[in-house]
Amino acid sequence: MDWASLNAFVAVAEQGGFSAAAEHLHLTQPAVSKRIALLEASLGVRLFDRLGRQVLPTEAGRLLLPRARQMLAEAEAARRALADLGQDIGGRLSLATSHHIGLHRLPALLRRFSAGHPRVALDIRFVDSEQAYAQVLQGEVELAVTTLGPSEPPLQASTVWDDPLCFMVAPDHPLARQARVSLADLAAHPAVLPDPGTFTHRIVAETFARRGLSLKLRMTTNYLETIKMMVSVGLAWSALPRIMADAQVQVLPVPGVQLARRLGYVVHGGRTLSRAAQAFVGLLRADSPAA
Repeated sequence: MDWASLNAFVAVAEQGGFSAAAEHLHLTQPAVSKRIALLEASLGVRLFDRLGRQVLPTEAGRLLLPRARQMLAEAEAARRALADLGQDIGGRLSLATSHHIGLHRLPALLRRFSAGHPRVALDIRFVDSEQAYAQVLQGEVELAVTTLGPSEPPLQASTVWDDPLCFMVAPDHPLARQARVSLADLAAHPAVLPDPGTFTHRIVAETFARRGLSLKLRMTTNYLETIKMMVSVGLAWSALPRIMADAQVQVLPVPGVQLARRLGYVVHGGRTLSRAAQAFVGLLRADSPAA
């Protein structure tokens, strides 16, 4: 396989055109076009349709794209492994994480990692948990540190932290004045939660559904800090990580109900982690209460 042509193919697909890909790769447009032509000739298929000024992957191109990303990632992993032999850990570490974990769980770990491995360039992408899973699966990042949900091979998930969730309201919310609060009481008031497709939303919604209750959603947003702000001004209740509780909100104990998320890291079982990624995983494992 011609790695240069494969790299050009991924660049055209991701950048949406030959000119943008050429700029991204610091090549001329004819050079990119030649590499795509060589790849198409070697595979015996057309990879892009040129519709006016638009460049779209064909069915064959769409089929090749995730595999091409994975092959390039493996090639880069091999190059890094060989370059790192006998040297201090260096290279680039690409990881995906959520804004909440990036704010509340990672700062101390990143500080220790950077101090211990100053030659490593960090590429941190802040995305939703479900997107983080997808980026690991497609080979775009080496690992994700995120909320853990159901995972199947080739993905491998490991728990680092248990993350208890608490029902929270504004101190002047009607529920804050009740001596006892039930799920039925909560269901009678508007809620604000992450989007329905998220792992956190499912945890909360399934808890209510098991009691035959439905949620009265005022709105959804995936930024937990935004949700907390909306709770603190009395717009709705929510279920938020206990680590976020402070004077701006009031925690509502709900007898018989305990909610929690699992936070941890996800890797691709078929991918050889770089030494930098292995070192970061080691810090994550050491940070786990079970370590």
